[in-house]
Amino acid sequence: MSLEPFQARIRDAAARGVALRLRGGGTKDFYGNEPRGEILDTRAYAGIVSYEPTELVITARCGTSLSEVERILEEKRQCLPFEPPHFGPAATFGGCIAAGLSGPRRAAAGALRDFVLGARIVDGRGRVLGFGGQVMKNVAGYDVSRLLAGSLGTLGLIAEASLKVAPRAPLELSLRLEMPQERALEALQRWAGQPLPLSASAWHAGELALRLSGAEPAVRAAAAKIGGEPLRETPWGAIREHSHPFFAAPAPLWRIALPPVAAPLALPGVQLLEWGGALRWLLSDAPPQSVREAARRAGGHATLFRARDKSAGAFAPLAPMVARLHRSLKAAFDPAGILNPGRMYPEF
Repeated sequence: MSLEPFQARIRDAAARGVALRLRGGGTKDFYGNEPRGEILDTRAYAGIVSYEPTELVITARCGTSLSEVERILEEKRQCLPFEPPHFGPAATFGGCIAAGLSGPRRAAAGALRDFVLGARIVDGRGRVLGFGGQVMKNVAGYDVSRLLAGSLGTLGLIAEASLKVAPRAPLELSLRLEMPQERALEALQRWAGQPLPLSASAWHAGELALRLSGAEPAVRAAAAKIGGEPLRETPWGAIREHSHPFFAAPAPLWRIALPPVAAPLALPGVQLLEWGGALRWLLSDAPPQSVREAARRAGGHATLFRARDKSAGAFAPLAPMVARLHRSLKAAFDPAGILNPGRMYPEF
């Protein structure tokens, strides 16, 4: 399977000064600013390149179905530890990495970028570049590979990537407790300082859900210590995929990243909290500036995740020094500025 068709298309677009919209299954078209340009469909470049269950590493091409990757891992009782959302059956492996989103297990396992070992990309000149490797100790170019996670295709077409995977936990148990938000945040901080196998948390409308993952003795002991009621129907898949009833409201959806110790945000709307309080979803018609200012005062930042009107920008404005670094990276990888222009910020 050759990358030459993609290289030729990118070289031609660069020569003509025409924007390209890199796109896999399109399940995350809503994320970031409005996509624009001629569509460059990546799904033809698909397939598992290698999978070493004993080494806990999988390498796949960008157009590979994300569900197919997870199915192959499940056969060996392994998984992508960061639980990436699909947002639809057409989700691809490349799109997963380009979006850089992690699911409910992120606070316990780490973010997607923490598991990127290496990658091959086609840059804005049509060159195939390789970074990193297939083992954690291979640090050559490792940071460049991690930069691709969440870059939304603005640095290059992520043709192939190697990810560290993990064994599935022998046992998982979910619990439900009733408590207000402030008390839930205090409890989550207390439990975070204890050796408990917490792998997910979610608070909404006065109810706190917890997931415990690990060896059976540790899970049973933790459940007895925490208390609450066992959950037969768990919310984790619905929260990850935004099929939970909370996400059905038509109001703009904000994704607010904060220090877990931050107090409840005094903002209009309704909230759902994840990651021990570090991720706070907010459905609100509040002015974007007020939401971003509240997040800034609390030590974090706010992303306009879903909205009909994104004229305020999907992502929080960058500090001048950080903006210069972003522009320098964009110029190095995509000097003609043709790859997903404006998807992250208008200037690149």
